[in-house]
Amino acid sequence: MICTDLGVISYSEAFKTQERLVSEVLQGAEETLLLLEHTPVYTIGAGGDAANLLDPAIEALRVNRGGDVTYHGPGQLVGYPILDLSRRGRDLHRYLRFLEEFLVQISAAVDVKGFTVAGRTGVWTGQGKLASIGVGVRRWISMHGFCINVSLDTSAFDSINPCGMVDCPITSLARERGDELPMKDVKKLVATRFEHLLEQQLPRR
Repeated sequence: MICTDLGVISYSEAFKTQERLVSEVLQGAEETLLLLEHTPVYTIGAGGDAANLLDPAIEALRVNRGGDVTYHGPGQLVGYPILDLSRRGRDLHRYLRFLEEFLVQISAAVDVKGFTVAGRTGVWTGQGKLASIGVGVRRWISMHGFCINVSLDTSAFDSINPCGMVDCPITSLARERGDELPMKDVKKLVATRFEHLLEQQLPRR
């Protein structure tokens, strides 16, 4: 698997990169994990409810992933796995559970206790939602993915119902730990552990 760090990049540019890679993986190219931070942007899933945008001045991009409205910005690590799920079981539910377990393990690795909540996709702590997941699949090639708040200023979430949930507090690794965690360290952790757990839980056939 290739792991590529795109740095800080606009949503539109990252989406173009995802589309290109999806086409390449469909043609047999190697799977890729994109790691990046987005410039500030609100997005809303294909079936999301615009009523969850609480500020009428907000413009949210409608995108082809699951889930509702969310915010991306610097200080939040975004991961876009471009995977051939046709060779990994063709089970979207299992893929989502893998992403949750991966994010729980990443949190634990930096001494933050994350957990899942039945019926709600993502990862929480006692102080709020730490990580979100929203995926898309095109001919069983995955796109979009996960985000985990590292040192993100979470005030932008005050203008939305995050992931469609009313009164959903948002937290970060920095808030949970009480100190700043360098983004490069979290990226390195994700890059070194993602493929190992993927092959454990969704082995390539």
